[in-house]
Amino acid sequence: MVVGFLCPGLLPVVSIMNPTAPTPSLPSSFVPRGFARCDPTLSLDDILAAQRRLQGVVRNTPCCAADELRLGVTGDLFLKHEHLQHTRSFKERGAANVLLQLRPSERRDGVVAASAGNHGLGLAWHGARLGVPVTLVIPADAPHAKVDRCRAFGAQVELCGETFEAADFRARELAGREGRRYVHPFDDLDVMAGQGTVAVEFLEQVPGVEVVFLPVGGGGLLAGAATAIRALRPDVAIVAVEPANAACYLAAQQADGRIPIHVQPTLADGLAVSQIGAKPYAVARGLVDLVVTVSEYEIAHAMVRLFETERIVAEGAGAAALAGLLSGRLREFDDCRVVALVGGANVDAATFARALQLGQRAA
Repeated sequence: MVVGFLCPGLLPVVSIMNPTAPTPSLPSSFVPRGFARCDPTLSLDDILAAQRRLQGVVRNTPCCAADELRLGVTGDLFLKHEHLQHTRSFKERGAANVLLQLRPSERRDGVVAASAGNHGLGLAWHGARLGVPVTLVIPADAPHAKVDRCRAFGAQVELCGETFEAADFRARELAGREGRRYVHPFDDLDVMAGQGTVAVEFLEQVPGVEVVFLPVGGGGLLAGAATAIRALRPDVAIVAVEPANAACYLAAQQADGRIPIHVQPTLADGLAVSQIGAKPYAVARGLVDLVVTVSEYEIAHAMVRLFETERIVAEGAGAAALAGLLSGRLREFDDCRVVALVGGANVDAATFARALQLGQRAA
C-alpha cells in the first residue's frame, strides 16, 4: 500500500508498505515551502555551540562516495559514516553534549537514562571519560551486544520490561527517587542539538548535496539535523525514513499530532518507539519534506548491500536511511546528489544473520 497526502506546509508524505507497490506520483521539485518556528525552539546557534563543545570529544566522521550502491542511476551517493564513532553510533553526540553541560553537583551524583542501547552506550562511554556515574535501564530484549558493551564501559545496567516505554518509566522513577539528572534519548533539546552537529559536518563535506535521507525513531536526530539543514541549506530536501513496523512519525503526520502506535518487531530496534518525542515532533514537523516507511525486507536488503559493497556490518536502524533510498520508488532522486546516514553498527551476530537471510530472499 502506498499512502500519499499533503500536510500543512509540507510536501507529500509517502508510506512504502509493500515491496511490489507501484511508484507513487511525486512532485518534480522538492524545494521546501518554508518552515514554521516551533515551541520549543531549537536554533542553529544551539547546534553550533554543541559542535564547539564536542570538538575533540566525538569524531568528525567521513562522508564518502558510495556509487556502487546506486548502480544504474546518474546521481551521486555519499554515506555519512556515523558507525565509526567511538560507540559505533551517532547517539553519542547528544549524550556527550548533555554530560558536558552538567553542573558539578550533577556530575557527582550521576545521570539515569532509558535506552534501547546506543544512547546508553554514548552516556556510558563519555560518562566514564568525564567521571560521571551512569545508570541505564534497558528493555530486556535489547541486543546482547549493546547491553554487554554498556556494562563494559562502566555503566550500571538494569534490564526492565519489553519496551522502551517500560524502561523509560522505570528510569524516571529511579532518577526522581535518587535526585539524579534524567537524560532522555531524544526528547531533550541538548540531545537534539548534539545530534544536529552531524548535519553541519556533512553539509561541509558534500558541497552541492541536494537530498538527505535520515532515520527517525524518537525524532532527536531528525529534529536536530533538519534544523541545521534548513538554516544552512534551505534548498536541500529532507527525507525521513522509519520502519513500517514502528511508524510513529508517519502516524503523527497523518493524525496532525502525536499518537501512540502498536510497535511490531523490527530489525531496526533502535527506531522502535511507540510515539515520537514531543519536542522533536514540535521542531521537525515543519521542516521535513517526505516521510517514508520501509519494510523489514527493505531494511535487511540495505544491511546486505552495505556489507557487500562497503564491508559495513550495520544494525537495522543504522541502515534504515539507505533502505529508503534503495527501495527504488523515489525515482525523482535518481539524478540527485544524495547523503544517507549510516547511523550505527551495534548488531549482534544472530540478528545480522537473520538480516542476511531476509535480505538475500528479498533481492
